[in-house]
Amino acid sequence: MARPRSFDEDRVLDTAMRTFWANGYESTSTRDLCEALGLDRSSVYNAFTNKRELFKRALTRYIDATTADQLRILDDHTLPAIERIRALFAGILRTEAANRRDGYGLGCLTVNTTMELAGRDPEIALMLDRDTGRRVAGLSAVIESGQRAGDIGSARDPADLARFVNAVIAGIRVAAQGGAGDATIEAIAATAMDALA
Repeated sequence: MARPRSFDEDRVLDTAMRTFWANGYESTSTRDLCEALGLDRSSVYNAFTNKRELFKRALTRYIDATTADQLRILDDHTLPAIERIRALFAGILRTEAANRRDGYGLGCLTVNTTMELAGRDPEIALMLDRDTGRRVAGLSAVIESGQRAGDIGSARDPADLARFVNAVIAGIRVAAQGGAGDATIEAIAATAMDALA
């Protein structure tokens, strides 16, 4: 009979997520994880099989939470479409400001993982691609609604504009991670809003 787990799996996944987010997958050792989690190696392996499985679970947790937050903003039908996108950018800017340490941001775990692993790990690439598809679909629907209502003036295809906004968000995350300050990333978001309007 297996022994019951003596730890809070949600807390462990949150801690693992933050550890991978701060250090990246390759640079996070099993020892780093054990220290951050306060668990020994056998507990980690018994619960999650290996580092890669723990990473996948942590990445899934991050994707689910982050994308749900973004879609919740985009689904707020009390606001005009353009204001929903402005609110989305405002949330991204707040997150980047909150996650800045010593002048550098953490960026985004999905963006970081895309740069680190997507080109050589098909399973991770598929996870990221599905997430991007959800976010782009949500953005596309809002943009199309805004074009019909007249508050989004660009006549470009809504899916193309959605991919543009998604790329701008990723660029903001990378810029903040590289040390760009609030004024710089705010200007990037404002320029994207001008392109939509």
